[in-house]
Amino acid sequence: MTQYKYILEEKELPTHWYNIIADMKTPPPPYRHPVTLQPMKPEDLVPVFPQALIEQEASRERWIEIPDEVRDVLKMWRPSPLYRAARWEKALDTPAKIYYKWEGVSPPGSHKPNTAVAQAYYAKQEGLEGFATETGAGQWGSALCFATQLFGLKCKVFMVAISYHQKPYRRIAMETWGGDVVPSPSSETKAGRDILAVDPETSGSLGIAISEAIEYAVTHDGFKYSLGSVVNFVLLHQTVIGLEARKQMEMAGDYPDILIGCAGGGSNAAGLIYPFLRDKLIGEKPNLRAIFVESAACPSMTRGIYAYDWGDTAKTGPVAKMHTVGHGFIPAPVHAGGLRYHGMAPSICRLLEDGIVEARAYHQNQVFDAALSFAQAEGFIVAPETAHAIRAVYDEAMACKESGESKVILFNCSGHGHFDLAAYDAYHRWELPDYEFEEEKIQKALAELPQVAE
Repeated sequence: MTQYKYILEEKELPTHWYNIIADMKTPPPPYRHPVTLQPMKPEDLVPVFPQALIEQEASRERWIEIPDEVRDVLKMWRPSPLYRAARWEKALDTPAKIYYKWEGVSPPGSHKPNTAVAQAYYAKQEGLEGFATETGAGQWGSALCFATQLFGLKCKVFMVAISYHQKPYRRIAMETWGGDVVPSPSSETKAGRDILAVDPETSGSLGIAISEAIEYAVTHDGFKYSLGSVVNFVLLHQTVIGLEARKQMEMAGDYPDILIGCAGGGSNAAGLIYPFLRDKLIGEKPNLRAIFVESAACPSMTRGIYAYDWGDTAKTGPVAKMHTVGHGFIPAPVHAGGLRYHGMAPSICRLLEDGIVEARAYHQNQVFDAALSFAQAEGFIVAPETAHAIRAVYDEAMACKESGESKVILFNCSGHGHFDLAAYDAYHRWELPDYEFEEEKIQKALAELPQVAE
């Protein structure tokens, strides 16, 4: 009989997060101050983040202990199951062995609470009143509202306008968990008002929403800013995914040849990939492949450049060296709202520059083709973001079919698509557009990058 899933007990939940910076030969360069462009010091981040998170951001320790209070909340749904996609393998007629970590079991339905819970805990420990944040498709906003509610904190969410209107049920979920949600750009911040004055009909972007959230946080006593991807401490918190998966792959008697995850800022992909990638960095698995998959509508890794850029449109957040299409770039309104960020996690970008990991980009219809195939075999209807990872898995499985090789593929199935059925409906009706990427738009945005002397 085929074993379809591998389950860990609660006592096997990881006790420490893994910090990949400790094993990188060339760590990402330091952040730069948004005004002076000089290297930032940890104290420069105090107005923005809780102190404990600043310390984790700067840490070079390999293992960082997970507080008992955080682990206790994570046990509400963790450890999450690992599945063998045996039915999909059969449907694809591939010799590849496909496994996926299913993060849709969390209350908000994605991987995002893994860091939201940790951030809410540290905010409570610091005596804060609440967080301000941005969200694209609503997965992150939902997760933070869920987490802040558990710790008795407030949550102000600036939701990218196109997603606010495309995904009303995610807004309702956030409000059910006590969140105050507004479409971004909004009239509640100077950053939002300035952008609306130029383009009242803008669909918004994560860069704009970040600007609004940071402005709100630094102008409201008791609030600080929270974000769900890109920075080191967020990717750190997500490594519970890969650490669990390592144990589960041992239970299955396999080790991945190829690791895959979708990437908007990079947190869920890094969360699965980094604990395995350590084996490659220390020389034990030199042939291990890791693929980060992005949207062709916002292709920072595949068509952007590796340079310093502001993390937000209004230039208020730290300047990071990353693959970017420019902080002023407004992506097309694809349904994968979580993949519409102009940059990528600096640690992923450094690994990409060093040739340690790979990047790939797909259009909407390609990913929904694969998501449909997956749903009809495995049953799970996944988020549009997750569908990008599934497309890469599909292509790798087909490559195995052509070559006859039986490679082991592991991917992060980062969230369910129950609130994204309008996107599936558009796909079924042949009404899902594949937006042509406009080269002149990216060149215009890249012309506005900061001039940083290195």
